Amino acid sequence: MVGLVPRWEWRVFAPDFGETGRLLSAEATTVVESDEVYLLSAAEDALVKIRAGLLDIKRLQQVDDDGLEQWVPTLKAPISIAPEEMDEVTSALAVLRVDVHKTRHRSSVDGCLAELTEVRVGGSSTWSIAVESEDPARVMAALGRLGLADLPNTNYARGLAALVGSGVRRYAVIDVGTNSVKFHVGERDAQGEWRTVIDRAEVTRLGEGLHEGGPIPPEPMRRTVDAIVGMAEEAERLGVAEVVAVGTAGLRMATNSGDVVDEVRRRSGVRLEVISGEDEARLAVRAATVGLPEAGSVIVFDTGGGSSQFTFGRGAEPGEQFSVPVGAVRFTERFGLQSAVATEVLDEALAAIASELSDLDGREPPELLVGMGGGLTNLAAVSHGLADYDPDVVHGTVLDRAEIDRQIELYRTSDTEQRRTVPGLQPARAEVILAGACIVRTVLEKLGKDELRVSDRGLRHGVLAARFDPDDSPDSGV
Repeated sequence: MVGLVPRWEWRVFAPDFGETGRLLSAEATTVVESDEVYLLSAAEDALVKIRAGLLDIKRLQQVDDDGLEQWVPTLKAPISIAPEEMDEVTSALAVLRVDVHKTRHRSSVDGCLAELTEVRVGGSSTWSIAVESEDPARVMAALGRLGLADLPNTNYARGLAALVGSGVRRYAVIDVGTNSVKFHVGERDAQGEWRTVIDRAEVTRLGEGLHEGGPIPPEPMRRTVDAIVGMAEEAERLGVAEVVAVGTAGLRMATNSGDVVDEVRRRSGVRLEVISGEDEARLAVRAATVGLPEAGSVIVFDTGGGSSQFTFGRGAEPGEQFSVPVGAVRFTERFGLQSAVATEVLDEALAAIASELSDLDGREPPELLVGMGGGLTNLAAVSHGLADYDPDVVHGTVLDRAEIDRQIELYRTSDTEQRRTVPGLQPARAEVILAGACIVRTVLEKLGKDELRVSDRGLRHGVLAARFDPDDSPDSGV
């Protein structure tokens, strides 16, 4: 169409954008109000609206590696139709009509059109920020300047569907482990399909200086609570319907875990639930085997900072489950594995780990051994040399003894700073990665396996499904 140019667009919806929203409102050169009608269908590659007597149709042309969407105008033509006639059209086509009132605050940021919009639908309202340009690099630069680059790109059709409650809804899980706090936001659409909005981890070392029957020291507690509160605030900005927070081994063993629970509740309103090792294993295994080869006998293990969980089963059905206090943080501190060590020290650490994993002795080798947790996913990322973490590459990775032994030797001969330069290794895990690799190596040896499969799906995915997926069985909740 003449005069209508494809533009790269990034948009996010949230109840409040805080200081960024106030800045865009103050710098607006134009404020426009309008009443519009959107027609929403199951298709996510088209956007149809009617405004000021014009039918406007755009189609999604492509999505680039940064997640920017390029929308191409395909029709803009006059239309005259009465409200009752529009209802007949939407009913016949099985599409949803959404009447929207917008107040748009337009400004320019780094040569891009920036638009802060209040979106009202009936008695509901939300805000959106859109940044548009013909040049995708300019859009990314503007997002960085506004501090919005880490937020998800959500087009108008998806955002409106969530607002009217007929489409997607967002839910968040915060998984508080001994070494890291994981944050997962998932969207579930009307067809029951899940899409990941955010999935990241923040290493807070909750278990630093923690011993069985002792308290969590003040500094690890502060770091962890700050991370949880920040994630809860981010979930609110993203319009999440509900947040579930669960705590695992570190909080189970600490004498003052109640203080963490109370502080999180006081500062964020989120209830942090400390779950049992058995529940942790049950929830984790449900998510771990998705997309992996089917097998008769399966063992899934999750090794974290403070403990390791094992689940034995047939296929996706869990059987025996247990948790043992064998974690990377504990053995790192006990043997000084955060730095380069002599082979004698490494042998002592491996012997100690083997002793505490004696519950695995005499077990039949499973047809499929699945490992999960931050230690495993980092080992997989290093094996691929991933400069940028890619969960789809990591999930299903085969790690054999030779590769694990190679990485153990690499970390044994490196100090913390040297490890941080290893491609694929998350810098914050540099201190504990050697202990984690030793635990994995010992599990392989105990179970008589030469290799394992890595799962990028963890406890957070299991909690998400158990709590928010109506297709799950009634007894599958947290």
